Amino acid sequence: MRNRLTAFILTGMILGVIAGFATNIWAGGDKALAKDVAGYYHLLADIFLHLIKMIIAPLVFSTLVAGIAHMGDSAALGRIGGRAIAWFIIASLISLTLGLVFVNFFAPGEGLNLVRSGADAGVNTEALNFRDFILHVFPTSMVGAMAENSILQIVVFSLFVGVALTAIGEKGKPIVTVIESMVELMLQVTGYVMRMAPLAVFGALASAISTEGLGVLKTFGELVGEFYLALIALWLLLFAAGSAFLGKRMVTLIRYVREPVLIAFSTASSEAAYPKMLEQLDRFGVPRRIYSFVLPLGYSFNLDGSMMYSTFATIFIAQAYGIDLPIATQITILLVLMVTSKGIAAVPRASLVVVAATLGQFDLPVEGVAFILAVDHFMDMGRTATNVLGNAIATSVITKWEGMLEVEEPDYVPHPKAPAHTPSHGRAGLELASDMVEEEKRG
Repeated sequence: MRNRLTAFILTGMILGVIAGFATNIWAGGDKALAKDVAGYYHLLADIFLHLIKMIIAPLVFSTLVAGIAHMGDSAALGRIGGRAIAWFIIASLISLTLGLVFVNFFAPGEGLNLVRSGADAGVNTEALNFRDFILHVFPTSMVGAMAENSILQIVVFSLFVGVALTAIGEKGKPIVTVIESMVELMLQVTGYVMRMAPLAVFGALASAISTEGLGVLKTFGELVGEFYLALIALWLLLFAAGSAFLGKRMVTLIRYVREPVLIAFSTASSEAAYPKMLEQLDRFGVPRRIYSFVLPLGYSFNLDGSMMYSTFATIFIAQAYGIDLPIATQITILLVLMVTSKGIAAVPRASLVVVAATLGQFDLPVEGVAFILAVDHFMDMGRTATNVLGNAIATSVITKWEGMLEVEEPDYVPHPKAPAHTPSHGRAGLELASDMVEEEKRG
């Protein structure tokens, strides 16, 4: 079934490109008509993303609280959190530096000779304020944080609840039992939602191609192609870093996370891949108490693809306007991005906001952001998939670091007498099917 879902997602991608291209030709240059049809295509993706947002808050809260409650050791929690942050910082520096190296090597912006006009880029940079970001991390209302799907605020509240449940011991066990049931409930709901993923992939790609056409990839082919080469280099580095800790199991991890990575690539949404990533990490052998803590942190602080894009796009725009930046200034830009990129969680068009804010800070033409808007969706697909892959590797490595990586769940065929709602997540379904087989043998 899992292999079928991967096949359906790939099929959705291919059909989306074909349908979008056909619509673009049928529209015959009528942009209003193409945009209208594209809106209906994107309805599929919008419904899917709405459903994903519906389950994100309760899923993060329940898995994180249950994970901390079972950890039973605040020192272990601090150690795991410290190792996670250390990995995120190192990965951030590598991603930013790699983007800087590639954009200087290829120099895709040279020769464009754009003229600075002082026009508005159409991107709101007011959302990017480090002081406000720090304050925003701490919720004033649990209900408000969940209503707005503010992941960092949910993480903070969940940390307090999980640690408090550990502190009160036996008195908290009934609540822990309820939260564990909530985890299983949300994972079952997640299974239902994920069945719509191939349709969402189809709709997202068909919508983009309908309005922009395949020609947009040709027009900006050099920029997009060189950015993807940089992403490939980053993927190789991430693979090498993961292999250093995981050994041969790194190949297995890639096989397990291909579906969430494909979902992230197709929809350009990390949120869309989150529920499936939880399931696949569990199958790989990452304990719930680890991934329920590290993965939400990674979604806010470990954005490898987005950070590479930030340096790549910033220097590209400077090149396009014929502005020569000394290496010292470029390094300063890198360090600024290192800090500001940590505050982009939940900000719409976050990477563009970071780039626009950085350009303004260094008196570079902010209107240059508008130049790359035409292909930003296609670049966003790559950087989002990279973010998801980077977080999967980080979570697995930290688990191995802690000596808690279990043997991966083998593929199995459920017993014919197994109930229809056997949990697909974790080893519960395996154990239930196995017990039923043994019972049948004894009978």
